[in-house]
Amino acid sequence: MPRGARSGERSPVTPLEVLLERTKGPPFPLPPLLRGWYGPLRLQARRGRPCVYANLACTLDGVASFGGRGSGGSDITGPFPPDRMVMGLLRAVADAVVVGAGTFRAIPHHRWIASQIYPRLAGTFARLRTDLGLPPYPVNVIVSASGELDLGLPVFHTPGLKVLVVTTRAGEARLTARRWPEGPEVWAGGEGPTLRARTVLRAISRHGPLRRVLLEGGPHLLGKFLKEGLLDDLFLTVAPQVGGRSDAARRVSLVEDAAFGPDRPLWAELRSVRSSRDHLFLRYATNSGGRRGGWTGAVPSGAPPTRGPKGPPRG
Repeated sequence: MPRGARSGERSPVTPLEVLLERTKGPPFPLPPLLRGWYGPLRLQARRGRPCVYANLACTLDGVASFGGRGSGGSDITGPFPPDRMVMGLLRAVADAVVVGAGTFRAIPHHRWIASQIYPRLAGTFARLRTDLGLPPYPVNVIVSASGELDLGLPVFHTPGLKVLVVTTRAGEARLTARRWPEGPEVWAGGEGPTLRARTVLRAISRHGPLRRVLLEGGPHLLGKFLKEGLLDDLFLTVAPQVGGRSDAARRVSLVEDAAFGPDRPLWAELRSVRSSRDHLFLRYATNSGGRRGGWTGAVPSGAPPTRGPKGPPRG
């Protein structure tokens, strides 16, 4: 039985091995099963805006998606229960879960709630949300500049699940013209063809002073939040497979539509490392220390210089 679990409450998988823990602050009051399986979970409050954290997965060579309809994170991690439990836990403490239109279309019948990703622990996740004073489900936020969404999908018709579509003026017109009687709330964030990360957070704030916003992709949306310095923590599952790339198979990387370094590097700080079998569960702080936009001109201790004489090629 995992450490801290109640009698009769047994984790469905072996507890994660905690290899490194540098997080600070009070931990969430996790139910004994989750506390014994994961260990402490902390998210630092931010001043003036929600704490924004992302949860994504990639292969050993940085591939985050193989592309195509139905190509979700399970293609990267495999049907690996610990990864799904981590996803469920991070959703369970969120006020809102944000996905881009590409992620939405890749898994169209999904709902971004804890019980969807790991139904076996639905009751445990529900108890955690109750203990935190949260409603049964986080607000599901879909970011779509075009507004071209199938409003007949389950996410829009789940009792008790609030859905917010953040779009442009053109997208708003496209959605409202369809006159769905019980459609999602739609918020238009500008006249242009694209949407900024700050626009997304401003739209979410209409639902009240939300404290924690979870970003689940995809790589294009992650790039926006990183460019604007609005991502605080990255939870990254590294799967033990190699994706590769070729002319015939262009693979999406962890971050798209944003380029960092070498002139303006974006360094992250390693906060925790957990493992289960051959998978690694990493957590990085990407906007720590109050640096503007998350940028830092300083090189972390032990990292190579960004300029200067070139050494021999690695390997």
